[in-house]
Amino acid sequence: MISSLVSALAGLALLAPASGGAADSVYLHGLVITVDEAQPRAQAVAVKDGKILAVGSDAQVSALKGPTTRVVDLAGKTMVPGFIDGHSHIADMVLGWNLTDLSPPPVGTVRDIAGLQAAMRGALARAAPGDEMLLGSGYDDSLLAERRHPTGAELDAVSATRPICVGHVSGHLAVCNSAALKRLGFVKGAPNPPGGVIARDASGEPTGLLEEQAIFAVFAALPPMTPEAAAKSFDEIQTYYASLGYTTAQDGQTASPATLAMLLKARAEKRFKIDVAAYPKWTLAEKMVANNGLKIGGPYENGLKFAGVKITQDGSPQGKTAYLEKPYFHPPHGAAADYRGYPIMPQAELDAWYEKFAGLGWQVQTHCNGDACIDMLIKAVEKAEAAHPGFAATRPVVIHSQVTRPEQLSAYKRLGIFPSFFAEHTFYWGDWHRDETLGPARAAFISPTAAALREGLHFSLHTDAPVVPPAPMHALWSAVNRTTRSGEVLGPHQRIAPMDALRALTIWPAWQHFDEASRGSITVGKKAALVVPGADPLSVDPATIKNIPILITPPA
Repeated sequence: MISSLVSALAGLALLAPASGGAADSVYLHGLVITVDEAQPRAQAVAVKDGKILAVGSDAQVSALKGPTTRVVDLAGKTMVPGFIDGHSHIADMVLGWNLTDLSPPPVGTVRDIAGLQAAMRGALARAAPGDEMLLGSGYDDSLLAERRHPTGAELDAVSATRPICVGHVSGHLAVCNSAALKRLGFVKGAPNPPGGVIARDASGEPTGLLEEQAIFAVFAALPPMTPEAAAKSFDEIQTYYASLGYTTAQDGQTASPATLAMLLKARAEKRFKIDVAAYPKWTLAEKMVANNGLKIGGPYENGLKFAGVKITQDGSPQGKTAYLEKPYFHPPHGAAADYRGYPIMPQAELDAWYEKFAGLGWQVQTHCNGDACIDMLIKAVEKAEAAHPGFAATRPVVIHSQVTRPEQLSAYKRLGIFPSFFAEHTFYWGDWHRDETLGPARAAFISPTAAALREGLHFSLHTDAPVVPPAPMHALWSAVNRTTRSGEVLGPHQRIAPMDALRALTIWPAWQHFDEASRGSITVGKKAALVVPGADPLSVDPATIKNIPILITPPA
């Protein structure tokens, strides 16, 4: 009798106070994976006023039905918390939403430089007459048949008079034709911009390739989008994210006044379909705050909050600009054998930015792909903590953390640094890293999620969209399987269980954004951000996880 009473009381504890009244919606007969350690599984969920009213058995939740309650029969289907984006660039996707797609399969169709040229000739034929710059995006030298970047001369063959640039899939490089280089002022003798590189041939002539901060001149030279066009694209992109199961997205670097204006306009017009945590670019953040009255650290207002600031400190490993401790396995064409990539700024400058933001109490997330960059980040965090004890409470984040050494994971744990891993590198560029950029040993340890768990770290998974599509089920599959394009398992010792990968797409990125009290698990009182996938990702053949569709998307 006593044990039965205890069980009954435990079940009732799952229900919200009765003063809440009848539920607006109830979901019955499901397999509810709550990602809440206090109650990992349930059958049913009740929702009222956009929040979770109850989680429990069918009988418990059915008791909260009223005459107007919407009843959804899950019929044995799985329900999980809405996915939370550990890092992408949802606002930057507006720029590329209607651009010519130069991606290789399976995302696009461009397989060689001739195909890239054909795509840009098509863009030129569709473009209005004039001399506005044309931009294509998403080419990947690692998957072009030639295994190299296109050249400015090859873009001159598309047009010698119309400025044309093509953006690399990483977002860290671009190639421009002669007309575009002239417009940008990147001519022979022009200095490299701070943190950027204008590639040159032996005679000093620009080849067309631009690296890192140099590419921002391309964006500045593009014709501005009208606010109406930007709003339309942003609405479509939000719908796309939601269709994939995201309930919270990230704008991983709000890098221009125009992008900020678009976000603020959407907030004022209450057009956010999912929540967005935005991170202004470190060099612009204080000015954006002062000019627009932003509050760094939230809260969400009509779906938008400014969660912290973003620093970019190195480049792309697949583009060979990430800053490594040891040289690249095969250096870029024309580079010395000891080429290791490079940082965006020197250590003293990075330290100064960290100390500034630590003094303001702002969260900082820093893009570091290479282990030499991570060494610089660790030093900057150590100095910020020494100058401002308690800085760890701001939850500093390292974005990507691709080429990470084991002792650096220990430093993350000691300093309270939260890693967000781009685990999809194992699929999209795993073969390239093994054979070209890093060599087999280092490549096997990219995105070391299992080692992070053994160190006692939590982390998030991300897609860095638009670098790759913002597909959370594919990210989960990548972390669980670590299968490359060729079918090889890259670093089998770093594969993680589906449940840990699900946590890294839900409750752990909620913590990353200071949102763990309001989302990330199916828990009474949290936001009713609910997603119904077409299968249970914890029980299917792990190789099939990437094929699971999303059947019910937010708002559920």
